[in-house]
Amino acid sequence: MADAKKVRILGFNHIALEVGDIEEALAFYGGLFDFKLRSKNDSMAFIDLGDQFLALQKGRTQAADDGRHFGLVVDDKEAARKALLEAGVKTLPGVRESIEQKQWKLAQEQIVRVSGVLENAGERIQSATAELDRGAQ
Repeated sequence: MADAKKVRILGFNHIALEVGDIEEALAFYGGLFDFKLRSKNDSMAFIDLGDQFLALQKGRTQAADDGRHFGLVVDDKEAARKALLEAGVKTLPGVRESIEQKQWKLAQEQIVRVSGVLENAGERIQSATAELDRGAQ
């Protein structure tokens, strides 16, 4: 494989999210963002994001995942941040938001949450590095 020309990744085609209810998920995202619905059925919905799309798939069975996330590019970051706050959504900069609002207990909770995410990411990086080292030998 080392001699073969590798294909370069150019970006993402889509992100798939498992949701409990398609209509509730569409209502949530529709309350925050102006978007075009590409298509929808009872178990899936596809939201256009330029050349990419967000795929919502019904069938979430696992507990909430505190560590994973995705980021969106928007045309008005401050308006998006305000809409998210009004909807009660905590973004990863939850520490900053909590401090700005002088909610010290919430800031501490957000610090613990972010540190857990970073710790998990660090463990994954160490594991991947070890796997690469084993493969190189």
